Amino acid sequence: MKYGLLLLLLITTTTLSAQTDAKLTAKLQDAIKGFNGNVGIYVHNLKTGKTATINADTLFPTASMIKVSIQCGLMDKIEKGEMQYNQKLVYRDSLLYKGEDILGSFKDGDTIEVSKVALLMITMSDNTASVWLQKLVGGDYINNWLDKNGFKVMRVNSRVPGREAVRAKYGWGVTTPYEMCRLFTLIRDGKAVSPGASERMYRNMGRIFWDDKAISQIPPYIQTASKQGALDESKSETIMVNAPHGDYVFSIITNNNKDQRWKPDNEAYLLIKKVSALLWHYFEPKSKWKPAEGVDKYMLNE
Repeated sequence: MKYGLLLLLLITTTTLSAQTDAKLTAKLQDAIKGFNGNVGIYVHNLKTGKTATINADTLFPTASMIKVSIQCGLMDKIEKGEMQYNQKLVYRDSLLYKGEDILGSFKDGDTIEVSKVALLMITMSDNTASVWLQKLVGGDYINNWLDKNGFKVMRVNSRVPGREAVRAKYGWGVTTPYEMCRLFTLIRDGKAVSPGASERMYRNMGRIFWDDKAISQIPPYIQTASKQGALDESKSETIMVNAPHGDYVFSIITNNNKDQRWKPDNEAYLLIKKVSALLWHYFEPKSKWKPAEGVDKYMLNE
């Protein structure tokens, strides 16, 4: 009996060790040295199965990355026939989330399809669109979907009764780098809600306007699916890269950042770009691609 348990422990430990990319982990640890804030990273090469992790199970604020979860809740309702993807919605001024969102410029009584609101939520990270869809779907409904699908900590906090204390600490949503990547992988594999819903979500996530950070370090002819999140003290991004030698997904989340400027040279933004470039050339070592000279002036999205 003792021998059997010892053998099982040895096999499990060996398997976990074999799945860890020690070389990549060391490169990532070197990349984040000196960063003035907290950093969590999870990287998974879906072809080899190998991973690299730094604080991958640590709780972090999602900021706008929680909108991928809202999208899943929406699609689940549509799958059950409780909503339709092309149904018309009537906008009301009471839905306005103050900011510079496209949907926020609508007039009271204007109509728009659910499909376009969902696209604005993911592609433009439109907050008014996101709050509207969360209200229609229900924060508890979204969290129940996450729970039923094995997510231990990723949850919507804002406008969800009973989660006020968590919201005070983490904001709109809470997650870990690992769980962000797991959600992206479920969608990529057609296992989030349904194959059809996953395909629709993946297409939405491949049309991101905010492509000036992690995406900017990946050739424009390579398909990616991503979502970004940003608060004064937290800048983050999760991205699935359909690379030539095998898909890989990574999430880098920062928090308690010293640099809280909303500028292109923000320390966290530069770290996200640095990590993205490192991973691209690590997984595609023969690639000679690099961002074009002079492209920076065309990447000023805010």
